[in-house]
Amino acid sequence: MRFSRALIPTLKEAPSDAHNVSTALLLRAGYVRRVGAGIYEYLPLGLRVLRRVEGIVRHEMDRAGALEILMPALLPRELFEETGRWDRFGDTLFRMKDRKGGDYHLGPTHEEVVTDIARREIRSYRDLPKNLYQVQAKYRDEPRARGGLLRCREFVMKDAYSFDADEAGARASYETMRVAYRRIFDRMGLDYRMVQADSGAMGGSTSAEFQVLADSGEDDIVACTACEYAANVEVAETVDVARAEGGSGRPEKVQTPKVGTIEAVSKFLKLPKERFLKSIVVRGAEGPVLVIVRGDHELNEIAVAKLVGTQECELATEEEVKKVTGAPVGFAGPCGFAGKIIVDTDAAAVVDGVAGANEADQHLVGVTFGKDFEGQVARLRKVGAGDACPRCSGKLAVYKGIEAGHIFILGTHYSAKMGATFIDRDGLPKPLVMGCYGIGVSRLVAAAVEQHNDTSGIAWPWSLAPYHVHICTLGVDEAVNAAAEKLHDQLTAVGLDVLWDDRDERPGVKFKDADLVGCPLRITLGGKSWAEGVAEVKDRTEPDPKKSARIGIAGLFDEIVALANKHRASS
Repeated sequence: MRFSRALIPTLKEAPSDAHNVSTALLLRAGYVRRVGAGIYEYLPLGLRVLRRVEGIVRHEMDRAGALEILMPALLPRELFEETGRWDRFGDTLFRMKDRKGGDYHLGPTHEEVVTDIARREIRSYRDLPKNLYQVQAKYRDEPRARGGLLRCREFVMKDAYSFDADEAGARASYETMRVAYRRIFDRMGLDYRMVQADSGAMGGSTSAEFQVLADSGEDDIVACTACEYAANVEVAETVDVARAEGGSGRPEKVQTPKVGTIEAVSKFLKLPKERFLKSIVVRGAEGPVLVIVRGDHELNEIAVAKLVGTQECELATEEEVKKVTGAPVGFAGPCGFAGKIIVDTDAAAVVDGVAGANEADQHLVGVTFGKDFEGQVARLRKVGAGDACPRCSGKLAVYKGIEAGHIFILGTHYSAKMGATFIDRDGLPKPLVMGCYGIGVSRLVAAAVEQHNDTSGIAWPWSLAPYHVHICTLGVDEAVNAAAEKLHDQLTAVGLDVLWDDRDERPGVKFKDADLVGCPLRITLGGKSWAEGVAEVKDRTEPDPKKSARIGIAGLFDEIVALANKHRASS
């Protein structure tokens, strides 16, 4: 492809609404353009990368025995009503009516639709197992659609669904997908972790995420420095702390005027934050609940939501806090609280702690669980850096991650509700046991850029690059152009995708665009090197951006093919 005939509208500066590295670079390098909040169009370069991702995903899914289908994006209300998700999805669902007044929505995910296929088409145990997948656009009305391709309202996803006769079969299908996902992310050249995760709105039991490590990631994950344990902080575990001795006296009330945060009270009383019992009022399914975590810990909202019976953890308003505790926010505490109390395991081990006195400008010192208050004990806090690994004697480290894939064992969560059954070996009807496996295809385009970039632009892994080789010709010398055209055709003939910058532009412009676009190999023909019979070859994936090699024109084709084969072997 000649640059002069391509559509590669590069920009010198990133738009002001580019809030992360990948968005800025994909816009500057002419890969995508923003149409609206969370809505992007793919220009030729962007579409080529998207197709690379799709190709790897399809190849590994087919290799794992999955069967590709295509389900509609426009869906009737009735299917989601069968499982209760028409209401549960809330404002995230794009809803609409047809001209007859019928309710429809754009598919955010397709569990109901594929279960409908299964209940119509799968009859017997002889039809099992099955794994059906598609690569298709999904639609979610994200409240924070500001992350470029990382968080869109329209995005491309690969979603697969397995159907088995029993739990053992479902676990075998899950394991097959786990292996396939590792191959997918390995082939893409991504640094990632497979972590334990929460199943969220999808339901089900066993769940794992594939997190691409990046500073811009929205998810916090922890991983052991000594073993392979890794988990999203929302479900991560650690070793419970031992309870200290003490706690015999009665709590004493102390004045803490206008000091209502843990940080401020800690400084005021000159006591460490781990001595404090942080009291948080949340809305439970049956009324307000007081949640207690240690002062130096953060609340795990997903764990709390499950315990109080709500979809999400909702904090009480200032008015609600004052109504149930008698004190303003910052001075609530467990002693004398009349409602339900849930205490984190580490908070339950605090002896002679500090807690709000349920009075304005007052705290209690010497508060101990079991002596001064009671409650349900559970793990409620987020695990952090330095915590003990629950699997070995190592310590946990915290990373930022971009969720690029998620695999679930759904069990009969959908099949039982929708009547998707099969006849087993004994002639009895049983619900299908399901699994669900998603990959954010378009999100991976951005995730790869978040990992593979430098100050000059994108540095694509070989397997994802829109073109493998970028030829830059300097000047308008006919011999140089003839050599470039010959090399372009030779490399294309052996299966390499080649971009030739044949524009009448200054060398600096061409070099900056080449670095910005980020193709793995750049070949420069012309200038002083041409007079010496050599070409300059730069490997964009090398750690040193200034490093280049001088290769003789006569052997250039063979050298480039050798370099390409080296890249292919490692991708």
